[in-house]
Amino acid sequence: MDDVLQSLYQVVRERREHPQEGSYTCYLFDKGLDKILKKVGEECAETIIAAKNDVPADTVGEISDLIYHLMVMMVERGIPLEDVMAELRRRSLKIGNLKVMKQVDRES
Repeated sequence: MDDVLQSLYQVVRERREHPQEGSYTCYLFDKGLDKILKKVGEECAETIIAAKNDVPADTVGEISDLIYHLMVMMVERGIPLEDVMAELRRRSLKIGNLKVMKQVDRES
């Protein structure tokens, strides 16, 4: 799985470094951080709705869109994929990672 994510991240980085006319990724970089963050938010909401509607194919598509837009954001902000993967690996090694629930969580 790392290979697919790494490949996608590399394509996004290449589009940032070597813009190509007609590229949606380049369009996002041209519009700037606000546009990129707006798309991350939209894709997050669409992922939630697809999951709630229990349509697996739609949910997979929306998750994929969200991951792509997150990668555009990461490249824009200079966050290497390796840093995120290292953090996920670090977290996966924790035992007993249950956090104390907040009052709000208990009431919902």
